[in-house]
Amino acid sequence: MAGARPLAPWRWIGVPLAQCLILTVLFSLPFRPFGLSLPEPIFPMVPAFAWAIIRPSILGPLSVLAMGLFLDIVWGAPMGLWAVALLLVYGAALVGRSMMAGQSFPVMWAWYAAATGLAMGSAYLFTMLGAHAGANPISVAWQFLATVILFPFAHLLIDRFEDADVRFR
Repeated sequence: MAGARPLAPWRWIGVPLAQCLILTVLFSLPFRPFGLSLPEPIFPMVPAFAWAIIRPSILGPLSVLAMGLFLDIVWGAPMGLWAVALLLVYGAALVGRSMMAGQSFPVMWAWYAAATGLAMGSAYLFTMLGAHAGANPISVAWQFLATVILFPFAHLLIDRFEDADVRFR
């Protein structure tokens, strides 16, 4: 059982999708220990980045779209804002997939940070264009940091399923 397992969609898409949605809801609860609110990282960034590297599939972008629309509903953002931002990340990771293959952990973390910056930067610009006002840059920086810290989970997902389907290698 040390070899790669078959690439079942419920394992590489369904389980991470459910985990991200549950964590998003849990971190959105109004729980304030010591008067401080919990950070709200963009949990769907992890699978949006990892799925593009694992395997090009129609299920990946559709799931990223669904997670983005879910974020819009939970966070009260304009409908489609996070869906577009996450799809930009998926597309960028898909385009850079061949460059990222076989890279070390720190290099992949840098790619993930760049993808997170792309998503958050585009969401910031789209919000600024729509509302004619910018979000607090310090809050955006904290959310960026909280999201970048999640990279080990993306790396774990990539390591678990990257070699499961040899048709795309």
